[in-house]
Amino acid sequence: MTAATIAAGDGSGVRRFVPPPRAAVDPQVFAHPVFAGLRDVHDLLASPQWPSIAALEARLALPGKHLVEQDSTLLADGLHYEARIAQGRIATRVDNWHDLFNALVWSRYPQLKQALNVQQCRHIETMPPGQRNRAQAALTQFDETGVIVRVRDDSLMRAWDGHDWHALFEPTHWLSGDIAIAAVFGHALMEQALLPERRLVGKCVVVHGEVDDACVDAVTAAIAEGRAVTDPLQLRPLPLAGIPGWHQGQEAAFYADAAYFRPLRAGRQYPPPLALLPL
Repeated sequence: MTAATIAAGDGSGVRRFVPPPRAAVDPQVFAHPVFAGLRDVHDLLASPQWPSIAALEARLALPGKHLVEQDSTLLADGLHYEARIAQGRIATRVDNWHDLFNALVWSRYPQLKQALNVQQCRHIETMPPGQRNRAQAALTQFDETGVIVRVRDDSLMRAWDGHDWHALFEPTHWLSGDIAIAAVFGHALMEQALLPERRLVGKCVVVHGEVDDACVDAVTAAIAEGRAVTDPLQLRPLPLAGIPGWHQGQEAAFYADAAYFRPLRAGRQYPPPLALLPL
């Protein structure tokens, strides 16, 4: 899902994230764990020059999909962004961080992106033009800010259910692997991480498992079958700056900031973790 991120406002009063220009980005930022899944294409991020769309097309593995420049000629077809993807065309803006990350995530997680697109198109067909349902909102949120978390200790889910952030972010849990990030999926999260001081919040689907790729497969299947990401309230918020080692200054006062580590809203409940697919 591509969003307009190059303007400070869109006329609606909602301010959109404005990424820094490429020349202002310190390549060291790409060592952050948010970008761990893109290590194989580190050069496309750290280079001082933008890769052309043709160069991206030649470099990336995009089964059944092609990157096409988003220009006035393309937009003149009047098609929905997701409908073009269903036809095999991923509209991509030139020299644009948001769309570069989107292309890289398509290459890294093609089946998961495809599952999202199929569900989006299914809902688009049932909705009047210009209207969106809650499932579409959930799919968009996960596409933009999605994180897949794997867990093996159920007590951590109870802590997360109650927004007990001190218990959830206890370093021993993350060092032992009782909880871990299986994949940072949202390309808008990656774009925001270009500013190291920015405190990110992921919208998460959780899997009970120990192998990253298996957890990603479980989420892909659940979305494809309509068992997950059907309502925004299903997505668990995770203040990523709280993960041990993901942000500077993680003292007690840092975790006491309720504006970021938000308390649980009355009545809010989350779904249990997904199970791994049977062998």
